[in-house]
Amino acid sequence: MSKPMHRLANRLQKGLTRLALTLAVTTWAGLALAAPSGDAANPQCKAVRLSDIGWTDVTATTALTSVILKNLGYEPKVTVLSVPVTYAAMKNKDIDVFMGNWMPSQVHDRAPFIQDGSVEEIRANLEGAKYTLAVPAYTYAAGLHDFSDIPRFAPQLKNAIYGLEPGNDGNHHVLDLIRGNMDGLGGFKLVESSEQGMLAEVERAFRDKQPIVFLGWEPHPMNQRFDMRYLTGGDSTFGPNFGGAKVFTNARAGYVRQCPNVGRLLRNLQFTLAQEDTLMASILDKKLAPQTAASEWLAAHPEALGAWLKGVTTYDGRPALEAMHGTKTLAGGGLDAFVTGHKIPIGDGMAALVDEVKAHGMPVFDAISATVHGAVDGLTGLFKAVPPLVLILLLAGLAYGLQRSIPLSIFVALSLLLIMNQGYWDAMLETLSLVLFSALISTLIGVPLGVAAAHRPWLYNAMHPVLDLMQTLPTFVYLIPTLVLFGLGVVPGLISTVIFALPAPIRLTHLGVSSTPRPLIEAGEAFGATKAQLLFTVELPSAASTIVAGITQCIMLSLSMVVIAALVGAGGLGVPVVRALNTVQVGMGFEAGFAIVLLAIILDRMTRPRAEHAAR
Repeated sequence: MSKPMHRLANRLQKGLTRLALTLAVTTWAGLALAAPSGDAANPQCKAVRLSDIGWTDVTATTALTSVILKNLGYEPKVTVLSVPVTYAAMKNKDIDVFMGNWMPSQVHDRAPFIQDGSVEEIRANLEGAKYTLAVPAYTYAAGLHDFSDIPRFAPQLKNAIYGLEPGNDGNHHVLDLIRGNMDGLGGFKLVESSEQGMLAEVERAFRDKQPIVFLGWEPHPMNQRFDMRYLTGGDSTFGPNFGGAKVFTNARAGYVRQCPNVGRLLRNLQFTLAQEDTLMASILDKKLAPQTAASEWLAAHPEALGAWLKGVTTYDGRPALEAMHGTKTLAGGGLDAFVTGHKIPIGDGMAALVDEVKAHGMPVFDAISATVHGAVDGLTGLFKAVPPLVLILLLAGLAYGLQRSIPLSIFVALSLLLIMNQGYWDAMLETLSLVLFSALISTLIGVPLGVAAAHRPWLYNAMHPVLDLMQTLPTFVYLIPTLVLFGLGVVPGLISTVIFALPAPIRLTHLGVSSTPRPLIEAGEAFGATKAQLLFTVELPSAASTIVAGITQCIMLSLSMVVIAALVGAGGLGVPVVRALNTVQVGMGFEAGFAIVLLAIILDRMTRPRAEHAAR
């Protein structure tokens, strides 16, 4: 080949190489542009599952995070869980993010999961927090400054310290103090309920200028709402500097690597005490939904987004800050926003009604609360005053007297011995007192109403939808106004139990009386019996078995409400059930649940009509 031809061949080969390289680069760039960017490359990142432990500060920061994520194209889902359940769910990969890891108070809750690598600490999202026992300023001025001062005020405090939901880490610290008789607190009891339940009791104490010791923390509007002081002496339990705390963001293992864009956002998110106080005030004082409060706050403070969204993109890879500024969903938009923006004030009306009643009727409610509380506590005290073995023998003898059944008496004795063996004797007595008292009230109200309804059909027709409502409306709804009006303890639980159980004696009494055979009534009338004589000599004896069945059903329904009573500080077997649920303790939950089942069987077998028992 000649040299000119050789040079031409070389040039042609180089040109083809450059063309192939250009085509390759262009194809690669096109594929790169067409490929999903950001977290969209992993469809599992679309849904972000967050845990909310029910504390208002954690609710606020979780709502802020979820609103930001939603505006970035993600689908956040917030689930209300306790702290131990949150960590167990993160280990099982059912929860992705937890914004409320208060340290050092939650160190024991999270330690096993950090050690086994199933949970990762992302960063501290809040510094300067505190969490320990607190008292009103007037109680502090009276000399209660330190944990060691609490026993001196035991009579005024009624030997009670008010905490949060069963299983809460702060409650654990208080229970450890009580069990170990540290600072002389061995004779005290912890009243467990919820954040709002505790604050309702604190409000009552402030109104009446009564001393109270409760769990306090900052940030929280309680610090502005109440003139309160934090106690010294809790360094060994809650940590130094009044339980000085940092709040951390946690994620399940591997999540920030799986979804790096969400990970960048979580690393950027850091809040201030002022920000959280403002958000919590919107939730607690203005009664806004957490998502609404967070959206309004973000719309009013767009300057906060600069640091939070640095290096963050939308789900599909666009610049996050531009997307947030350009979106209309910060304050809501569309038809759904219009409908929710013109909300019918049903809840506001009920809240105003409760506030009005509270403003003018508190002396009456205080008297009712003191009377009922004293009666139930008196009955519980009477049971506890009897030696356990003697009480077991008495109840076994009562079972025999009611049903004439030796096997039933043996079962009652063995069941009660097993409950005592498992360590739930006192809790069982508290539950028994509450059930008997609520069943007594339901019977005293329900049986006369059932009789009246049987003689006046129009009355039963009027009551029928009300009775349906009483048994279908979630019982937690009743707890909200009763908690505000009557405070923590057995009274809110008792009222909710009565409302739930009352329809049973009304319906069955109405059924029994209205089903009295007509020939019996005609025979009584032929002998000249008055309406009262017909009622007491004909109708009630004829309906006796049905009425007793209604009372038995009422007792069973009352017993089913023990967990409700536990949520408002009433004590009983519901407390270990709720604590086991919140701390994922299978053994405790099974033990307490089995104790409830045994008590239910005992009450059912002892109170059912004897003829039915004999037939079986």
